[in-house]
Amino acid sequence: MADTNPPLGHEDSISSQDPANQKSTKTKSRRPANTAFRQQRLKAWQPILTPKTVLPLFFAVGIIFAPIGGLLIYSSSLVQELIIDYSNCYTDAPIYPTFGDVPTNLVSSHFKSNANSSTSDTTAQWSRQQINATYGPTNSILVPTWQCSLRFYVPSSMSPPVLFYYQLTNFYQNHRRYVKSFDSNQLSGTAVTAKTISGGDCAPLTTTTVNGVEKPYYPCGIVANSVFNDTFSSPVLLNVPGSNVANQTYVMTNTTGISWASDKDLYGESKYNWSDVVVPPNWIERYPDGYSNEYHPDLVNDAPFQVWMRTAGLPTFSKLAQRNDTETLVAGNYQVDINHQNWVIIPICPGITSIQAPRQLAAMEAIMSPSPEVEMLNDERGP
Repeated sequence: MADTNPPLGHEDSISSQDPANQKSTKTKSRRPANTAFRQQRLKAWQPILTPKTVLPLFFAVGIIFAPIGGLLIYSSSLVQELIIDYSNCYTDAPIYPTFGDVPTNLVSSHFKSNANSSTSDTTAQWSRQQINATYGPTNSILVPTWQCSLRFYVPSSMSPPVLFYYQLTNFYQNHRRYVKSFDSNQLSGTAVTAKTISGGDCAPLTTTTVNGVEKPYYPCGIVANSVFNDTFSSPVLLNVPGSNVANQTYVMTNTTGISWASDKDLYGESKYNWSDVVVPPNWIERYPDGYSNEYHPDLVNDAPFQVWMRTAGLPTFSKLAQRNDTETLVAGNYQVDINHQNWVIIPICPGITSIQAPRQLAAMEAIMSPSPEVEMLNDERGP
């Protein structure tokens, strides 16, 4: 007779009734633990805002911040500055050696009161002349340039540091296509190939074809090409009081101390063969014959270039041009000569025309102001 017992594992089998062989049907709960925090039952307190509770709080905050505000106002009162807009000097100023008054709306200043100063002393004057600016290792490259000479009076001595800035208005260094138009690897010294440059961020100023060979610009990009190229002399004290010396130069440097340490870390000695790269369009006047082993950009030590490459976030900005950290700038009449280059930016993209931003020469301010301007600054509070 055939065995009709169901196989093991069948629901009617004896083994299926064994508790050890039965699978647990209990499922894990995803319910949060029954605690005040997990169940959001924490005690809470909501203040009731009334004049009796709010006004004392306002007074307490005012007592704390009033001295801080007073200190800031006092510190700003120590700032001494003179700002001169010289944008139209090369067209409106008299021809040297004749000097004319700078329009009063182009001059602003803040100095300590000086009862001995006269109206004629405090009026800024300007003059212009054509000169040949010199470039190259032997100063053999001559570039016709308008030189603007500014004369101004400093009524109060300025203790170091004295800072000299230039300021630009209506210049959008934060334009999205402008601000990224450079190659960090190229600036750090890497000999980036023309193929890599042409497909990188330097657009629209990437490469050009020379004798059938595609070569990269060095440095490539709009930011480098548009570097501000006006140059400033150190202030010269005219008719030195109590001295037989006619003039005395207040030496300011533009090679050290004007760029940040973090700026310099971004640059390295270029590994390019100088015949393999091309001069940017706006640099042609300084390098009319291209680069050579004897004459080429030294971006590692070019502090003004490094300052320019740190792009500004607003359309009106100032950048440090030169400084003196050791000597006092005594009161008196000064002259600064500015070589006024043809500084024009190539179009960034279709629909955006070339730009020539107004310049300002701001001379004399106390370094209380943290933002650079085209001026000379001095901090009476000390370094």
